[in-house]
Amino acid sequence: MFGAFKSALICIHLQGAMPEMSAKTIDDSIFPQYLEHLLQPESYPHPVDKVELVQTHISFVILAGDFVYKWKKPVKFGFVDFASLAKRKFFCERELLLNRRLCPEIYLETLWLSREGQSFRLKGDGEIVEYGLKMVRMPEEGMLNRVIAAGRLRQEHIAQIVDILVPFYRQAGQGDEIRENGRASAVARTISSNFAETKPFIGSAPLSPERFAWIKRGTDAFLGRGELFSRRIAAGCIRDCHGDLYSNNICLADRGKIHIFDCLEFNDSLRFIDTCADVAFLAMDLDFHGLVAMSDYFIHSYIERSGDEGLLKVLDFYKCYRAYVRGKVGLLAAADPVMEKSAAEGWSRTAGRYFQLAEQYAGRL
Repeated sequence: MFGAFKSALICIHLQGAMPEMSAKTIDDSIFPQYLEHLLQPESYPHPVDKVELVQTHISFVILAGDFVYKWKKPVKFGFVDFASLAKRKFFCERELLLNRRLCPEIYLETLWLSREGQSFRLKGDGEIVEYGLKMVRMPEEGMLNRVIAAGRLRQEHIAQIVDILVPFYRQAGQGDEIRENGRASAVARTISSNFAETKPFIGSAPLSPERFAWIKRGTDAFLGRGELFSRRIAAGCIRDCHGDLYSNNICLADRGKIHIFDCLEFNDSLRFIDTCADVAFLAMDLDFHGLVAMSDYFIHSYIERSGDEGLLKVLDFYKCYRAYVRGKVGLLAAADPVMEKSAAEGWSRTAGRYFQLAEQYAGRL
């Protein structure tokens, strides 16, 4: 079906790339017909020299000139349901609305793709076959994970991020439904599902039985301290947060502008969280990259600006949770049957590093 496009590069990642993956050829049996149209530069109403396709486990992301077009896959997992066209339309609209909280200049509009005879057309008059999202393309060299890898992260960048986050959390929603999600029982359900999803991998190199038992024992014991979670609720710390706050979703753009993008729109329970769970993700991410002093500076600056000293009492718990989630993602990626051996080994090693970090945090609970 794709002819010349069969050699297009596909970058596959789960909740953000970790190890680099090999190029894959497009599989006719998996990729929807409309992608052939969207991979052609002439399909767009603006100048496009080259079209690139990036694939996540739930989205097709197309880089076309100065813009990015994001299309949701018709998937249904335990935490996300994009199975119907109506649901994909709804979540495109949610993604636009929620992400405009932090970077309205990046998230431009929702749009659709229609069938026009034997072809397709963006925002056409024919039968609508898919809904998507149009965004401004951000500079790749400014992506925070690349900035970290290049050794270019500075304290002033962290201070700018704090300056964005503090007012964002103060203005974020905090209704009854949101606050209820901060109870120890609600948090325990999320933690339990993570452990359940990794049970098939216990005994593998990244996740030994001893390591799993140590992390679970520490988090279970901490969850028994319900008064800590109640205090966080009473302090107004459970908010409609970002939900996926780490280096892959932050961009240091031109003229010192920072964009925090790609919040979790598809599952409210993963976004209705303690602000510490958001902040801890980026702090853990900095720890993971060996930037412990920068992580400490981030937390210190955040507490100083927000006044949330109680954050320190739950910080290691949420760091442990975030590290474990990233380890889980690595295991799932390594187990993907289409993954080439070298890439799978890279994901497995990275998963091991995350679980080791979670083990360290668990020892401090």
